[in-house]
Amino acid sequence: MFLEGLPEGRSRSDHDQCSRARNSRLSQEQQDPAAPAPMTARPVEPGVTLFVCVTCKHPDREGVLPGRALYDAVEARLADAAAQDVALRSIACLSVCKRPCTVAMTAPGKWTYVVGDLDAQASADDVLDAARKFAATADGIIPWRERPLSFRKGVVSRTPPLALAVEEV
Repeated sequence: MFLEGLPEGRSRSDHDQCSRARNSRLSQEQQDPAAPAPMTARPVEPGVTLFVCVTCKHPDREGVLPGRALYDAVEARLADAAAQDVALRSIACLSVCKRPCTVAMTAPGKWTYVVGDLDAQASADDVLDAARKFAATADGIIPWRERPLSFRKGVVSRTPPLALAVEEV
């Protein structure tokens, strides 16, 4: 296993914890591939799938998982709004440990955004605002000025849709 390239501040035990969570999930899927995914919050045909990393640790407070708090806050707002356009999923690790409280937004045929440095409580409304704007686009590209402020500052990456990978350039 390649561990020499761990980001500064990320320990081997952090990496090992993410790996154990991922491997545990994979072994459960291999045992019963027909079982529903444990990360599924609710089955819908979404305009966007929103992944929230729930294993990030707070940099200053031991045992605090800000991603879990963000997930819970977004889940509560989705339940209140009875929203059907956003599928919420928890994920064991997005590998953005230096910028905890990270989400990814994706949909078939659209660009994927990964956004970090979100506040566990204050960013829930921004996350849903961005997710709905993302769902409303044809290609997933949200114009910079239309993004919530936390998304303008926190973009880690924007990844092209798989369909672009097979097109001739």
